[in-house]
Amino acid sequence: MNTLSIDELNQYVNANIVKFHENRLRVIQTLTLEKLLNKNPYLFKAKNINKAHELVEGTMEAFLSSSEEKIFGDFLEGLAIFVASKTTGGHKSSSQGVDLEFEKENTYYLVTIKSGTNWGNSSQHKKLADDLRNAEIRLKQSKSISKVQSVLGICYGKTKTGYTSAGYLKIVGQNFWTFISGNKNLYLEIIEPVGYRAKEHNDRYLNAKAGITNVLIGGFIDKFCDSRGVINWEKVVKANSGNDD
Repeated sequence: MNTLSIDELNQYVNANIVKFHENRLRVIQTLTLEKLLNKNPYLFKAKNINKAHELVEGTMEAFLSSSEEKIFGDFLEGLAIFVASKTTGGHKSSSQGVDLEFEKENTYYLVTIKSGTNWGNSSQHKKLADDLRNAEIRLKQSKSISKVQSVLGICYGKTKTGYTSAGYLKIVGQNFWTFISGNKNLYLEIIEPVGYRAKEHNDRYLNAKAGITNVLIGGFIDKFCDSRGVINWEKVVKANSGNDD
């Protein structure tokens, strides 16, 4: 394997972490009252939330949390592909369900990348196994490759490396970054550049979020609270689920 220099790592992360913050900001700028009201109104009523700002801020956090996980997962996937391209000559895969392909020590690897261990339901796990199996078959048919190994690479977590019942290899956390780089400390070296200008980006994000939060709270009060400021839950539920045909 080739060696990835710390300068190459820093340059890539510094350039691409900016995209994460830009996408994060873009998500919050697209928030509307209609989007927030897609969240479960029964849950908020069950939690006895009776203040407009608590309901709006609660739905915002639920919406933004899932969005940020996806955006940062895309960043980590790109970073892993970059690392493998430098160390093994790997490249982004065109096969469905596969993110990365590379050859190492006479084995051709097909790698699907997930950010954390808690991903997907049983149907999604089954689809991943099917996608990897189909990619293996197509690869063996199109190239004279004797040994192909499918891998689920997970960027953080402490699960031990091992084969799943579906036959693919699952590599998590430190072991995954070592697998694609040959560097046992890479998982630690990533953390510093990830924080590049983090405070500056976060301050900008929080300023935008504060303004948008105020607008959404005002809109919610106008539309879903009575003259006393009390939430009209029937209106909220109708906006969320009313579809009598």
